[in-house]
Amino acid sequence: MSDLIWLSDAQMRRIEPYFPLSHGVARVDDRRVISGIIFVIRNGLRWRDAAQDHLQPLHPLEPDGCLRQDLRGLVGRGRQARDDHDRRDPSQSPPHRRKLAKKGDVPRRIGRTKGGLNSKLHAVCDGQGRPLLMLLSEGQMSDYKGADLMLPTLPKAKHMLGDKGYDANWLRDALIERGITPCIPSKTNRKVQIDYDKTLYKQRHKIENMFGKLKDWRRIHTRYDRCAHTCFSAICIAAIVIFWINQ
Repeated sequence: MSDLIWLSDAQMRRIEPYFPLSHGVARVDDRRVISGIIFVIRNGLRWRDAAQDHLQPLHPLEPDGCLRQDLRGLVGRGRQARDDHDRRDPSQSPPHRRKLAKKGDVPRRIGRTKGGLNSKLHAVCDGQGRPLLMLLSEGQMSDYKGADLMLPTLPKAKHMLGDKGYDANWLRDALIERGITPCIPSKTNRKVQIDYDKTLYKQRHKIENMFGKLKDWRRIHTRYDRCAHTCFSAICIAAIVIFWINQ
């Protein structure tokens, strides 16, 4: 994991349409800066430890959402060949011990859970296991509330696969209203068990694989960044590189 990262010409062409304008300021080498940012996030380095071959000093990302804009644009293009199944699940990442939440005006999206201070990533992916929607929340936020926040922007699909944490009548009804068939197993305490397609549900492992690939990047596995916008931007970068510009 210590090898330097350099984006190829093809990869740069895919993300260049979403770069922000320079507004009259001379641009630096975009390939070098973005490759350096990727190198730091993947290997879990401090920004000051970026390789000399990459431009120093590096800053993670300005909070202008440009990388999130990249992800939205790439997802939109990828969804032109859309699959019929979406999957939903959360995953938690503990913050670095030196990056604990503090009171202030900037939201941290870090909350206290049984395992300590955590953040939770809610995600919806397509039939190929590529992330379409992501939401960073406090670790104690329930799956229900995360689903409610993401529901208005849910992409069109024939089926929605989710684990037992999403077994709620209101969520099933909301999906059916959107023409989406829920494929969600019932909780054990449900008095009347609801049937679901067990064969189709086996494909839910793809979203678990997606979280696993994201967490191979060390700054994603352990949250190093205090600010939520910086942490979420790092997640978007990892998603872009892993799932959307290598195709």
